[in-house]
Amino acid sequence: MRVRDAIYAALICAPILSLAAPALAGGLIRLTDRDDLFGWEAVGRLELEGKGYCTGSLIAPDLVLTAAHCVFDDAGAPIPPERISFRAGLRDGVFISQSGVAQVAAHPDYTPGPRVTSDMVRHDAALLKLSQAIPAAVASPFVLAGAEARQGLRVSVVSYGRGRDAALSWQRDCGVTGAGRGLLAFDCDVTFGSSGAPVFSRRQGQRARIVSLISSGGADIAYGMTLPGIVADLKVALRAAPRQQVASPRRVQVGQGGGAMGAKFQKP
Repeated sequence: MRVRDAIYAALICAPILSLAAPALAGGLIRLTDRDDLFGWEAVGRLELEGKGYCTGSLIAPDLVLTAAHCVFDDAGAPIPPERISFRAGLRDGVFISQSGVAQVAAHPDYTPGPRVTSDMVRHDAALLKLSQAIPAAVASPFVLAGAEARQGLRVSVVSYGRGRDAALSWQRDCGVTGAGRGLLAFDCDVTFGSSGAPVFSRRQGQRARIVSLISSGGADIAYGMTLPGIVADLKVALRAAPRQQVASPRRVQVGQGGGAMGAKFQKP
């Protein structure tokens, strides 16, 4: 069986826990200091009132890309935008900037459910429009990689996660272990809270670009989707989404951080 077919079969036939993390085996760098965070400020924590948190990243000053299952509650109902906020570059209670959310759009082909399937992972992406744009001079948005990821591509992941939720962790090097049918498999170290984390491809002399998002995982593997076309669909869906009128959007600059939420991330 080819690797891509094995991925597809595993996603359909095997029950996969959403981001049940492998044991930490080193290779994670905690972005503790401001200098450590330089270049990664646009990755932040999505605070989901009543649910926990996910990881998200800016792809425009007012647009955050994350996993679709993050924006639904346990009953499969959309979480209202006013219950979501984004903290860019959060580390030990201090963040670069914070904003409330005005609109949320999950991919139109994503259907929440209690069991992870290949089709869910393939479309597990959402776009959030912030109430207040975060200036690029404060947190420079990431761009998407132009081509689909391929097996063997070396990537990196920046995320929050259970047991390491107070600051970003950067795994400098992991890989795409399989690709096919719009699905990707990685040997990257992820856990609860890593949902929506950007998977970066990086060429020497260029800034990291987003090639996928972390959707789910098993004991020693993580899954994501190929992004070409997905974000374009999300932008169309976002334009059609109702706009939430937020009376006093929250946005705080450096040095005005708040306490970190406990890790209560639920399975999609």
